[in-house]
Amino acid sequence: MESGTVSAAELSTGSRTMADLVVLAAEKHRQRTAIKHKVGDRWVDVTYDELADTVKRAALGLIDLGIEPGEKVAILSNTRPEWTYANFGTLGAGAVTVSIYQTNSPQECHYVLHHSESRAVFVEDLEQLEKIRAIRDELPNLEFVIVFEPPEGGADDAIAFSELCERGARLDEARYHERVESVSRDDVCLYIYTSGTTGPPKACILTHGNYRDVTTMTESQGTIAGDELIYLFLPLAHAFALLIQFVSFDLGSAVAYWEKDTQKIVPNLMELHPTYFPSVPRIFEKIYTLATSNAPDREALDRAVRLGLEVRLADARGEEVPSEKRAAFEKADQELFSNVRNLFGGRLKQAVSGAAPIAKEILEFFYACGVPVMEGYGMTETSTVASANTLEDFRFGSVGKPLPGVEAKIADDGELLLRGPNIFKGYFKNEEATRETLEDGWLHTGDLGRIDEDGFIYITGRKKDIIITAGGKNITPANLENSLKQSRWISQAVVLGDRRPYLVALITLDPEEIPAFAQMHGLEPDQVRDSEQMRAEIQKAVDKVNSEVGRVEQIKKFKILPHDLSQETGELTPTMKVKRNVVAEKFAADVEALYAS
Repeated sequence: MESGTVSAAELSTGSRTMADLVVLAAEKHRQRTAIKHKVGDRWVDVTYDELADTVKRAALGLIDLGIEPGEKVAILSNTRPEWTYANFGTLGAGAVTVSIYQTNSPQECHYVLHHSESRAVFVEDLEQLEKIRAIRDELPNLEFVIVFEPPEGGADDAIAFSELCERGARLDEARYHERVESVSRDDVCLYIYTSGTTGPPKACILTHGNYRDVTTMTESQGTIAGDELIYLFLPLAHAFALLIQFVSFDLGSAVAYWEKDTQKIVPNLMELHPTYFPSVPRIFEKIYTLATSNAPDREALDRAVRLGLEVRLADARGEEVPSEKRAAFEKADQELFSNVRNLFGGRLKQAVSGAAPIAKEILEFFYACGVPVMEGYGMTETSTVASANTLEDFRFGSVGKPLPGVEAKIADDGELLLRGPNIFKGYFKNEEATRETLEDGWLHTGDLGRIDEDGFIYITGRKKDIIITAGGKNITPANLENSLKQSRWISQAVVLGDRRPYLVALITLDPEEIPAFAQMHGLEPDQVRDSEQMRAEIQKAVDKVNSEVGRVEQIKKFKILPHDLSQETGELTPTMKVKRNVVAEKFAADVEALYAS
């Protein structure tokens, strides 16, 4: 199928809910590839027919275990085919999927399983199974544990996924279709727990209607066509990845899953040649560093980017480009831009950045290189997305226009409010938080923003993250942090200074760049952090940021932390957002020292 000749409406399965999506996708797309995944050294294809068959057997297996409509079934696993089979199998059984991040600790898993009253949980392997074993005695509602990769010799306390499917294969197929047909738009589809950057996670109640509507809205934007190959490393436990997969399966595209190793993302992209790449800012920042760090002449690089941006924007507007400028552009394309495109596999039509802010300069760089990265905005509470830039209608620095059917306005205090069919139904077991967040159908996002005369939304900060200095100046730290992270050597930056006389920054070094820095300066890798040479480089990055802002917004002091921030140490969410309160608390002594010295 050619995306230019077939509309999204024609490609869509026309499903009523997410429960019947896979059934209808198999009828419509049959032998097209639904999933690609790595087995050993080989990429293996799963067709839509094969996907639907496994989902049906998994659903019937759950029915055989006694899972009833509306009961909760959790999934604790990396992004992989079995996650998808378990999810659609759960929905096909009329049950509710509860997603758990694979990086969660046993205590965090306990919170989600206990709070959601999950009756069954799918786990990936022995590592995840051990987490459940550590807490199972404290979970009276949890009856069944189903493991995708059983430990050698099996497990007495868990059912192998293959065994679940075998049980399902023995049941009458009609029972599956009865369950699928019984699911309505108003039924709960998913409980997705917020990342918890500001406290304990809250369970967002998302219905089948929420996700069917947001799927249709996304398709109407033309973001994904029916002939795409989408590379997915994002956790399927997160709303962003789930929506991409719902849209992909609805339109008959193929989704390729990563190899569970961040070091393999770029090699996977170069190997698979995807056409669509949804990601988070941290990955684009890494690739930006990879593409620019060895440039011999930074001024020449900046000139090339400005030229690329000018020519591509003129082409998009259908304007004439002078032949001399076109020739210079083609030379830059051959020497630089094509190499950047090849890092993404050379075939990418579009990438999308979400979950956190991204620096405008990075978006402009990639666009100049022929890799359009479109920024969007949403929350779990908006069933993933509420606004997006498109290839035909975008502005760098904005998060695009509201999706069709979504209303946006700015409250008197500057907070962005949203309303539409994609807005969640509330927080499970938390009426107070629901009342605070939903008022008269309007979602209070917690983000500060503005809407320009053409309807583009700009996020200017987060209400709870705004720094109010001792002098009463309101400062958005994200802008300063994004600028700092453009340095090759900086991985994370956290700017602090609430109720203080000036701003300070906690800096972490990019562990992948430390060996290169050590070699350049004749140091051992473990000497880099405390070296005068590295301190001088960070000071240079701070000075550059300070030169672009007023005096009151300048960073006066910084501290290089001993290790990078991570999910494992509790400082990052699974989508790589910084938990500012955790960082501030964990490194409080370092912050005090910056003000005391």
